[in-house]
Amino acid sequence: MQIFEPLDDNNFLLYAARNYHNPRCIDAEEFYDDLNRFKYLKRLINRYVQYGELSERLMLNHFTIIFNAFGIESGLKMLEYKIEKNDWSVVKPFLVFLKVITADKYTDIKMDSLVVEQLRKIP
Repeated sequence: MQIFEPLDDNNFLLYAARNYHNPRCIDAEEFYDDLNRFKYLKRLINRYVQYGELSERLMLNHFTIIFNAFGIESGLKMLEYKIEKNDWSVVKPFLVFLKVITADKYTDIKMDSLVVEQLRKIP
């Protein structure tokens, strides 16, 4: 859709609402709760980058809810907009782990080895 190319502050909320698929959603508060997951992910990524504290299971939970609520294609587009390019070395291993993307997507981004190691420990 041309109205959402490129995604920006003016059309992000409309794009999110248009691609939101949660049959159990009963009010706007639930939509905004799911939308806030992008903010929570950014905080968790920043905590890992700054202090080395990786909350991999919590991050997996947020990613899973984002893709369940917004779909894979829309979720990826929204992540690309909300997460800084230099933080994608942390994001990419989660996307590969969840099989949202294959390892050959985003080839210019090297995956963070510690994140990969921690995700491999999850049964």
